[in-house]
Amino acid sequence: MKSVKTAAIVGMLLLAGCASQPHKANEHQRQTPLTKAPPGKVSQAWSLFTENAAHNYGVDQKLVEAIISVESGGNPTVVSKSNAIGLMQIKASTAGREVYRVQGRHGQPSSSELRDPVKNIDIGTAYLKILQDQSLAGIRDPKTLRYATIVSYANGAGALLRTFSRDRDRAIAMINTMTPEEFYQHVQSKHPAAQAPRYLWKVTTAYRTI
Repeated sequence: MKSVKTAAIVGMLLLAGCASQPHKANEHQRQTPLTKAPPGKVSQAWSLFTENAAHNYGVDQKLVEAIISVESGGNPTVVSKSNAIGLMQIKASTAGREVYRVQGRHGQPSSSELRDPVKNIDIGTAYLKILQDQSLAGIRDPKTLRYATIVSYANGAGALLRTFSRDRDRAIAMINTMTPEEFYQHVQSKHPAAQAPRYLWKVTTAYRTI
């Protein structure tokens, strides 16, 4: 436990070394000045925890780190207006509750759990795994699956799949006829949520720089 706490402190100190600038919050974040760390610094700060979680759930570590970079800038204290908490901006009543359900646990994570960087990353990574293994199951191209996971993390898999068809299997089949680039452009032009294309771009850009 001591080593975990030490690693968390080291991560926060690494981020504290970044230049502090007013951070323009996205739809998930509170509009207050935050330290905005570059993706590479975020990755360095939290790599011990992201590596463990990614290994445990079979999820791309860089994807986890890119989402952390966009969602919180690596700041574990961020709480949004809608009460999304911590590094991966998890809402206890939605993603948190779904992770608990799949893990056979009752209820949902507490706010204190979600403020814990280790637990926040674990729950967020578990949720990514749920998206990939359930709602997005059947998408064959790894890059397309990554794009679909990013969009689904922010706006839900249902909203994404309905841009293709109301029938999930048909939607997946239609996605599999596309190249990753065609899927990316589809999201940019067809997704009903205005923030979805921006979020996909932001996380993809962060992913490429890690």
